[in-house]
Amino acid sequence: MSRNESHPCAPITTNGVGGQMQHNKVSPFVPPANATSEKFARDRYANKPKVGASELIARYKRGQTNAVSALHQLSQTLGFQLDLKETVTTGNVTTLYFAYCAVIDGVEYKTGMGINKKDAKANAAVLALQDLIPILENQGLGHGGGVGRISGPPPLPVKEPAALEPAPSGMLSHERKKNPLEEQIRNAVKESFAKLLEMCPEFSGCGSTVAAFVTQSTSGYEVVAIGTGSYNTKESITPNGRILNDSHAVVTARRSLLRYLYRHLLLFFSKTTHLQEKSIFQQDEKTKLLSLKSDVTLHLYINQLPKGAAQIPPHMRLSPLSMAAWEVNNQMSLHVTIEGKVFSVFSSTVEQVASKVVSMSSTDKITQWQVLGFQGALLTHFMEPVYVTSILIGDESCSNPRGMEIAVNQRVDGITTKLPMYYCVHRPRITLVGSISSPGWRCAQRALSINWSQGDVSLEVVNGLDGKAIEESPFKSGPAMASRLCKAAMLSRFNLVAKEAQREDLVSATSYREAKMMATPYQEAKSVLKSYLAQQGFGSWVEKPSVSEHFSM
Repeated sequence: MSRNESHPCAPITTNGVGGQMQHNKVSPFVPPANATSEKFARDRYANKPKVGASELIARYKRGQTNAVSALHQLSQTLGFQLDLKETVTTGNVTTLYFAYCAVIDGVEYKTGMGINKKDAKANAAVLALQDLIPILENQGLGHGGGVGRISGPPPLPVKEPAALEPAPSGMLSHERKKNPLEEQIRNAVKESFAKLLEMCPEFSGCGSTVAAFVTQSTSGYEVVAIGTGSYNTKESITPNGRILNDSHAVVTARRSLLRYLYRHLLLFFSKTTHLQEKSIFQQDEKTKLLSLKSDVTLHLYINQLPKGAAQIPPHMRLSPLSMAAWEVNNQMSLHVTIEGKVFSVFSSTVEQVASKVVSMSSTDKITQWQVLGFQGALLTHFMEPVYVTSILIGDESCSNPRGMEIAVNQRVDGITTKLPMYYCVHRPRITLVGSISSPGWRCAQRALSINWSQGDVSLEVVNGLDGKAIEESPFKSGPAMASRLCKAAMLSRFNLVAKEAQREDLVSATSYREAKMMATPYQEAKSVLKSYLAQQGFGSWVEKPSVSEHFSM
């Protein structure tokens, strides 16, 4: 894959008339020699009559205003603080590119790169507008709204008394508006999950918490992995890798996604042309690493807000000046789950249950995946990180996904420049959509977890508290009832792909842990992430004992 064309942090171009790729038009005005372009842009528009946000957005979309100017004009009209800050290319690697990012009210947006500073700033502005304009349009400022004021998300939450003045009228809101493309994703998940339950109606009680990964390509939307569940195991850590430690829905769906990725790696390395063409992967000729084909994107659907920091109450506002320490600890910190119950990492309970299996919360794992990629350590031997483009929340009780945005995006703002090459903070679009729940889906089997990925003939049902498949499961791997999602099963698939890819260095790995630790850039990025979260005051990432990974096949 060409880094310029497909990497999440690569330069962006825009579609012109007839779909032709073109660069943003450059303003004909030249700033004075003693002024920065940002200062010149601010001064240039400071004394002009303010135009409504909707008109500014329309001008930008029509190509009448370039991205940098549009961003500065919106900052003047809506009153947010804007800075185009020079940063470094991913991983601090010296290249022929310059790198800039837009900082809006203290929040860093995606890094744009270019062969000169002007192009880098333009690309950074384009990336920021790609995130900002949909939010403004959902709010109504992009569709006939007048001059408004928005408050960007500051770094920490605080619960303010009801007697205080309400938030400014320009505060970003998130109504559950129907977007045709997002509705297609939701409908695809609903249809696929309903079909699975039709085949096994006795497990309809497992449908209370659902997560699914959906691929989008030129051929449409396709559900490739589904998971349900609300628990992690009560069993002790075992050294054989055959106990499924965490069976929460999004974790189960993500491990099902790994099985889907392994299948497509085998297709690619098959050396058979017609099978390779079916694979979702393409290969970079220089690095030999695989990446998703340019027309393939990944989306995550969840029907409930994940446990942890994402469940910040909607009325929480962000003001570090009035932030109580206990609220930081209990709201924004990292969280763990113990037998399905959630605790802050600062809680004394965590220290008192050292003998039990402790897993990081689903919110924290999503945060990790949006930095390190959803593919995990083993797959990075073959491929670049894979990120989701959007997270769709189908939780009818959720009126505002702001907690999810803060937990997943803002807690790791500023980390990109510290990460190795190929890794960055990939900010997904987080939106509310309709639920996929059906009246026939009961909540009577909450301890059970369903998993399925594209290509599976039948679903597997796991007892989340035991970490093993149940006797009644349509799919059973063998008499030991080890789940097809357990670490041992993943190592088996890893070894198969390593042989097909003729990677003798990987085949010779003596254990699951050794194979993971050999993924040096991934482990470096993970170490940076854990250190960064701790330095920002969110607490220490809780690791499982390494004994759980010292096994081989």
